[in-house]
Amino acid sequence: MFRAAVEVQPACLGLYCGRIVLAVNGSAETYGDCGVLFSWLNSSSFPHKKDAKGGAAGSVLNQSQDEGLRKLEQNGMVCPRGQRTDDNKICRECVGSPDRYDWLYLGFMAMLPLVLHWFFIEWYSGKKSSSALLQHVTALFECSIAAIITLLISDPIGSLHIRSCKVKKLSDWYTMLYNPSPDYITTVHCTQEAVYPLYTIVFKYYAFCLVLMMLLRPLLVKKIACGLGKSDRFKSIYAALYFFPILTVLQAVGGGLLYYAFPYIILVLSLVTLAVYMSASEVESFKDLLARKKRLVVLFSHWLLHAYGIISISKLDKLEQDLPLLALVPAPALFYLLTAKYTEPSRILSEGGNGH
Repeated sequence: MFRAAVEVQPACLGLYCGRIVLAVNGSAETYGDCGVLFSWLNSSSFPHKKDAKGGAAGSVLNQSQDEGLRKLEQNGMVCPRGQRTDDNKICRECVGSPDRYDWLYLGFMAMLPLVLHWFFIEWYSGKKSSSALLQHVTALFECSIAAIITLLISDPIGSLHIRSCKVKKLSDWYTMLYNPSPDYITTVHCTQEAVYPLYTIVFKYYAFCLVLMMLLRPLLVKKIACGLGKSDRFKSIYAALYFFPILTVLQAVGGGLLYYAFPYIILVLSLVTLAVYMSASEVESFKDLLARKKRLVVLFSHWLLHAYGIISISKLDKLEQDLPLLALVPAPALFYLLTAKYTEPSRILSEGGNGH
């Protein structure tokens, strides 16, 4: 049933199935076989010692092995949470920390609800409402507190530092699709979260964001949103009740794809939304841009997103080469302002009418 780690054994089925380490004695390890199930552990074929009265006195294994066996009994052949298989298909605890790219990914996933909050607050607040700014600050407070709580309850608990497994390839995000079927009929469920905790930590964060929003925002809106009608003042909250489930499904289905594509998504969306906003606001020159403070705030916000995307792509591995790329951040806005007068629809129509 149990063998030392030095013995040569056939690899476990599937990409993410492994053997659980039950006991460590010096350099030797004792671990369970692939495919050990709870039902077998409780069956009569499991060896037990007998006491003088013929009763079961305990397992043949020592105390440390018994403890590991209980883990195996609870988890079957699934690596415990916070572990993933190594090259020898043995479950190893993840002791690393997220690298810079992992933190940038988590930052992107944390920004999504905040940006959507701000968008819908601005959309439904109206031009004459004075409550928008306070709602923006409240949304930032909610998301910040949710992020801190999420980090504090993650392993190690009580610390803003988190322990993580290294992401190696896209399939690490979809281990549930790699449960083996030895006889092509029965599926052996032996996979676990190989990218711990990058996949599940996002769900926790969204849950805390939603709870904090429901606790804080309705009271705030009811107090300050006097300029809005009763049917309009809560619309930004109703919108959040729609986009949080959408974000959850997006993370569940496309988490791995987002992990590799989010820098380019940020760049494309920041460019498109900036162009749409400046066009809708009829900003055609630097004078138009400086006419309202709100336009500058939107511009600088897009610049921050653009810089975030550039940093995520370059990862700042080589500062002397990557930092100069940040000089490209204002380029799209400058290009738009310099060329807007040549793409004015009225001018194009008038020139077309004159035959030019």
